[in-house]
Amino acid sequence: MTTDTSAESTRKIVNRLKRAQGQLGALITAVENGNDCRAVITQLSAVSSALDRAGYAIVATAMKDCLNGEDDGDLSVDELEKLFLTLA
Repeated sequence: MTTDTSAESTRKIVNRLKRAQGQLGALITAVENGNDCRAVITQLSAVSSALDRAGYAIVATAMKDCLNGEDDGDLSVDELEKLFLTLA
């Protein structure tokens, strides 16, 4: 991932993961503090969604790189499809 587009994609993915990390910390704190069930479930949903979006972004970036001939040859189209389906 050395192109400017790939660097931008990587930056966005890392930002999503950091956001999920912060949400996970808030979720852990909410559980430890015995917060209301609704608040805990809402935070859990936010963490799950943030991780899903990061996962989709990772697979989408790999697919774009593959289609543009910029991949490192490690993933076949079938492997990319399997990775994508694991997130569904």
